[in-house]
Amino acid sequence: MESIILGSGCFWCTEAVFSSLKGINEVIPGYSGGTAVNPSYEEVCTGKTGHAEVVKVTYDPEAISTENIIEIFFRTHDPTTLNRQGADVGTQYRSTIICMNETQRAAAKEIISEMEREKVYDKPIVTIVESFRNFYPAEEYHRRYFEKNPNQGYCRVVIAPKMEKFRKIYSEHLKSAR
Repeated sequence: MESIILGSGCFWCTEAVFSSLKGINEVIPGYSGGTAVNPSYEEVCTGKTGHAEVVKVTYDPEAISTENIIEIFFRTHDPTTLNRQGADVGTQYRSTIICMNETQRAAAKEIISEMEREKVYDKPIVTIVESFRNFYPAEEYHRRYFEKNPNQGYCRVVIAPKMEKFRKIYSEHLKSAR
């Protein structure tokens, strides 16, 4: 098993996407990249701790490659908006790939270069590729948030449409219904 940490805005959306993929063993929402030790959601939301809302994705590289994970990461958020995803604004919503090893870093850099050469986006990719420094799991009520709260407003308006589109595009990569 390997792990990689991904930040693509709200961790509820990112967790929902990656939890549904074959080869993914565990997805834990949390905070990474800041200076405060074991910050709370409320502290991270202020934007003053330097942390990003992220998910730690643990996966079987023989079932899903690091490259596939990174490509899906880029296809399921807007990596061209600095410190913003939709209505979520602040450094805590930055696009980031936090690598656990040089292989992941090289894959992320290569995919970004390839996407920029192919002009996949109209604007430059602003995703930060960085080395692992810290990860603090989010509070328990954030785990499996979309699964537990499908009728909550944010889930209905933001996550559900994103997941519907994602499931159509990546249907062959999805875990079987439980």
